[in-house]
Amino acid sequence: MDGFDDEGRPTILFEPHIYYKYLTRANIITKRDQLQTLFPDMVSRTWDRSLYNVRPQHDKLAVAAVLDWDAAHMACSWGKGQVMGFNWQDLKYPSLKAFIDAMHESEAAQIDAMCRYIKVNGLVDELQRNDWAGFALRYNGEGYKANKYDTKLAAAYKKAKQEGW
Repeated sequence: MDGFDDEGRPTILFEPHIYYKYLTRANIITKRDQLQTLFPDMVSRTWDRSLYNVRPQHDKLAVAAVLDWDAAHMACSWGKGQVMGFNWQDLKYPSLKAFIDAMHESEAAQIDAMCRYIKVNGLVDELQRNDWAGFALRYNGEGYKANKYDTKLAAAYKKAKQEGW
């Protein structure tokens, strides 16, 4: 996956169920269910794969940010490593905006966020043991099998090793 799209924006995936969770402003919390009816591809109580390709991801982010900037940006996975915005504090960024700015800066900054995530969440051991399934489970959750993240990681590792990395 590239860290940036064709327009030079960080690659993102807007997660409607995460957005629902982080809608925290008092005037919005009481209207979450109405928002879910109005914007079913953007506000959802539960994860639903069918919501991901309804409209372009950056369009979803722009609309969601009008309602709640923080919730919208925390509800996206960002860049090459697809690190969720809500992780910004655990990853020791001074603010959510600083995290978002880093995701816009470069792929190197995106990889730095991914490395921070791996370290903070104790995933280094899985990588050192070549435990691709264990790593994929803890990095991506139980859906990793459907996306074959573990086999993709194993193949990428094998290729890198063959190329002398």
